[in-house]
Amino acid sequence: MSTEHIKCLIIGSGPAGFTAAIYAARAGLNPVMYTGPQPGGQLTITNDVENYPGYPEGINGPQMMQDFQKQAERFGTSVRYGMATKVFFTEDEKKVIIDETHELIADTVIIATGAAARWLGLESEARLNGSGVSACAVCDGFFYKGLDVAIVGAGDTACEEASYLSKLCNKVYMIVRREEMRASKIMQKRVLNSPNIEVIWNSMTDEILGKTEVEGVRLKNANTGELTEIKVQGFFVAIGHKPNTEIFKDILDLDENAYIITEKGSSRTNIPGVFACGDAQDHVYRQAVTAAGTGCMAALDAERYLAEIEVEA
Repeated sequence: MSTEHIKCLIIGSGPAGFTAAIYAARAGLNPVMYTGPQPGGQLTITNDVENYPGYPEGINGPQMMQDFQKQAERFGTSVRYGMATKVFFTEDEKKVIIDETHELIADTVIIATGAAARWLGLESEARLNGSGVSACAVCDGFFYKGLDVAIVGAGDTACEEASYLSKLCNKVYMIVRREEMRASKIMQKRVLNSPNIEVIWNSMTDEILGKTEVEGVRLKNANTGELTEIKVQGFFVAIGHKPNTEIFKDILDLDENAYIITEKGSSRTNIPGVFACGDAQDHVYRQAVTAAGTGCMAALDAERYLAEIEVEA
């Protein structure tokens, strides 16, 4: 197995990773980025991005990530295709194995592995993803202004996104699997008091209807098995996200949902020299612009860390 020494290693290639790369490169840290299994992250499966500053006409997600990559490479970032498969972190050494074949010894590591939305697993859901199916109401709700939409989920996030959609859409159907929600009482109250949100209890999504775009949803009653259809133009999935942090388990401090815990107001993890940014550590906002912000923080924190150890040496 070959071994390479790197000053600043970035794992992951979404808005957080590329922003970290831009700042680290400009600071002379000679960053090396490994893109992971989905180069560009979740935005590569997003058709239209209209809420990122600097794109007044909007931009599609894949093109946006290409722009990020070009900017990072312009300042000297080495962008490589590969996946971190094992990590060994201590205060004195940061070792990362890429694709089980290449060993990296890094002075600093910036983790930007992101998170993935949990999906229902329907063929129609995958086929219509980006054509009426979305896992982010804040990202895509604007496209359904004045239209009818459905959202599936029963937790605080689902209630928050249903409330957000209710301010934009004509009608919001909230599909809840049981006869009660998991959400906090205050969030449930907000949903139940919204005149244009209709909660459909004891129901599961049997199929999302439409050939090229969402035209409706077929629901199955959990008690009787009865099938019903509702006409909607948008379908939102709000059943949670899973951070891509499995390889850091038992090495970094993670919360109960496996998000990396960072020191308040910084990107620092419990291991000196290891920093986390983007959706791998943010379960609240989960936006491209906030991910980019924390990517900037991680690069600045890494630069300061290296400066401090150089002084101590």
